[in-house]
Amino acid sequence: MTVRERLESNERLILSSKACLAENTKGRAVPEEKCSLRTDFQRDRDRIIHSNSFRRLKHKTQVFLSPLGDHYRTRLTHTLEVAQIARTISNGLALNSDLTEAIALGHDLGHTPFGHAGERALNEVFPGGFRHYEQSLRVVEKLEKNGAGLNLTYEVRDGIVCHTRGKEADSLEGRIVKLADKIAYINHDIDDAVRGRVMSEEDIPITIRLALGNTKSERINTLVKNCVENSVDDICLSEDIQAPFDELHKLMFSLVYTNPTCKGEENKAIDVIIRLYEYFVKNSGKIPEAFKYIVESEGVERAVCDYIAGMSDRYLLSVYHSIFIPDSWVDMGMGDF
Repeated sequence: MTVRERLESNERLILSSKACLAENTKGRAVPEEKCSLRTDFQRDRDRIIHSNSFRRLKHKTQVFLSPLGDHYRTRLTHTLEVAQIARTISNGLALNSDLTEAIALGHDLGHTPFGHAGERALNEVFPGGFRHYEQSLRVVEKLEKNGAGLNLTYEVRDGIVCHTRGKEADSLEGRIVKLADKIAYINHDIDDAVRGRVMSEEDIPITIRLALGNTKSERINTLVKNCVENSVDDICLSEDIQAPFDELHKLMFSLVYTNPTCKGEENKAIDVIIRLYEYFVKNSGKIPEAFKYIVESEGVERAVCDYIAGMSDRYLLSVYHSIFIPDSWVDMGMGDF
């Protein structure tokens, strides 16, 4: 018996009958020989962690654009927090935590620079619109490894594309990630907003604090425990917890997500992205060689969208500067006498 076979045997013994077992995966688009040490879902998790798009998340905005403070979340730290919350719920329900973690780690690979501001910019200019969850699927299927993709299992790909809107994921593990994403971002965005003096914990109505908790840790603990205690055939919260959680979400839109103090620079970010998009569409010869195969197979606008969506905040500004901002003249002579 290989290590993988032992792990698969353990899944049969330990996990719920509702869990998605690795040995029962619907498989990969391109069949591969099984790994002797890892299940298919563990292998997917590792492929995502070692991907270029995963590493770029460390320099992509979560809520606050390019924050200078060391403790503000980035798209990468958000992803890690989602993965931790999702694994805890998955373990509590005796579901497949390896599958849950793989989906969580890959769910935001397609997010743009400058967070949802970047998403709105590309949605405005790219024909057919732009949605980051669809782009995340595109990253793992078509963009990683120079166009070969990561060849992930069906279950991981399904969980990635269904993590936010549209149809629900086929697996309960995928549905866990959808809830864990919301639990993570609402609570860590409160934490960042308090750190940035945009709001205080006291701005949260007492009714919400009594129901969910007075701190980030208390709220996350309440939501995770409630999910584990109430999820049977689907992933859900009890009504008495779901209602204040929804109210907290609405509150964050009024206090933070539309607050000019922390969102005041977003229009500049949108303008930068749109200007770069229009430049590369008109000057397709300037698109990096790595995206030329997309120009040939799917057109220049698709290639430009993929190029810009994959940029980190700082790389996008560097490209913009090199194209539109004149460099200072450097005197290479003897200077003035």
